[in-house]
This record gives sequence, structure tokens and C-alpha cells, in this order.
Amino acid sequence: MDLTPIWLTLKLASITTLLLLIIGLPLAYWLSKGRSVVKIILEAIITMPLVLPPSVLGFYLLLAFSPRHGIGKWLHDTFNLQFVFSFQGLILASVIYSMPFMIGPIKSALQQLPLSLSQASYTLGKTERQTFIHVLLPNIRASVLTAVILTFAHTLGEFGVVLMIGGNIPNVTRVASIAVYDSVENMDYGAANGYSLILFSITFVMVISIFVFNKYKAKSPLE
Repeated sequence: MDLTPIWLTLKLASITTLLLLIIGLPLAYWLSKGRSVVKIILEAIITMPLVLPPSVLGFYLLLAFSPRHGIGKWLHDTFNLQFVFSFQGLILASVIYSMPFMIGPIKSALQQLPLSLSQASYTLGKTERQTFIHVLLPNIRASVLTAVILTFAHTLGEFGVVLMIGGNIPNVTRVASIAVYDSVENMDYGAANGYSLILFSITFVMVISIFVFNKYKAKSPLE
């Protein structure tokens, strides 16, 4: 069994999770403060991957970033960037597809924090940025960890959206979920079982870690 799809999947999930953590923290903070038409529309767009079939999202990404027209043509002609059938295309698709798994838990946790925390910090002369980093984030670390693990685990299992925009190129875009599909198509059930077992084991351990951490946190006398 070729383990390259497994390493490629882990690489994709790691990069996607890191990018979404960098993007998600400030975005979730902004969305948690007040309501506006712009925020409602943006939240709806972020949530769409939860309800859209992955193939639909992948199809529109394929059209949008095709090097023959639109944004894709401009990126290719201007910066020599091609997102279709490339690893960077997988990253782009994964960031969009997994975004609600990062934004949702963090935003909900921030909204549940008492307003007095921020007000007390401002009273002590802390800036909004300092308050967010040193006061709010420590109080939602369990939710941040949950968001990180869910994002990573969700990216591991992506199939439709990565197949549409990345195709099935060995050593480039052939991730583990596609390798499972290929193995079944070729009636190589041993390889399919191997890939599936590895993905199942990684995901199971990560999900279990969420429950263990949350249970320990709930019992901790310091919380």
C-alpha cells in the first residue's frame, strides 16, 4: 500500500487547520460582536459548506479558478498561479469547506463570555487586541481546541470538493479519501481497508481527545 496519500492528507489537514486558525480567530471575534446585515450575509456564506453537497462547492470552485477564464485566468496570467488540479487548489478548497468547523465553535464561545470580562480589561487600560489575546482567548481555549480538532478531522475526510478541484494526480492531489475510492473501484479491498483504517484511527483518537479534555476541564478545580 502506497502511504503517499496518507502523508499528503496529513499535510493538507495541517496547513488548512493552521490557515483557518489564523483567519478564524479574528473573524470569529468580529462576528461575535453585534449584528449587521453584512455579518449575517457573511455568516450565511461561511455556513453554506455545511449544507451544500461537496460536489457543488467543488464545481463552482473549479469554474471560478479555471485558468481559462475569470479569476483563475487573471491569477494565472498575473502571478502564474494555478489552483485547479494542484495542491494549492486543495488547500483553497479545504479552507473554504472546513471554515464553519473553525469559526462556529470559537464564535459561539466568545458570545457566551460575560461582557464584564472585556469591560474590566478596558478599565485597566488594556487595548481591544490585548483584551482578546490575554483575557478572552484563555477563557475559550477548550472551544479553540475543539475547533482545531474538528477542522483537522473534517479535512482528513474530504472527498467531493477535493476531487472536483484537485482531480486524482498521484503524489500531487491524490489524498487518502480518493485513494480509498480508487482502491474500491479497482477491487483492491486490502488497500482500501488499509487507508480507511488509518483515517478512522486518526479521526477516532482526535475526537476522543476532545471529550477527554473537556471532561478533565470540567473536573478541574481551577476552572
